[in-house]
Amino acid sequence: MRSASLASTRSSTPPPPAGLVFRVFAALAEFIRELIVAGTHEGLAAAHARGHTGGCPTVVTPELLKAARDLLPDPERSLTSIAKLLGVSVGTLYNHIPDLQEIRAGQQPALMQRN
Repeated sequence: MRSASLASTRSSTPPPPAGLVFRVFAALAEFIRELIVAGTHEGLAAAHARGHTGGCPTVVTPELLKAARDLLPDPERSLTSIAKLLGVSVGTLYNHIPDLQEIRAGQQPALMQRN
């Protein structure tokens, strides 16, 4: 019986350096990523030029803000009940009424005191 030696098969075709292959694929992946990012930025800029900014449309109107400001000083109403009544979240009230805490405390907001 003859036995084949693995050493003889390895020496005929040396394997490519693994590090080189990895670097080539990494460079290719980075290049493709840069193309995707550039295309995304171009698309966003084109959409912005057409007037599309993305995201959900706002539900807050000047009438809704006035209603919220009228209801906020009432100590019998919680922020949650006011938000439910107006059909918005409590976070929306905080985001769109910067002086909400002052109104809740019964103080006149600084902006309104000057007028």
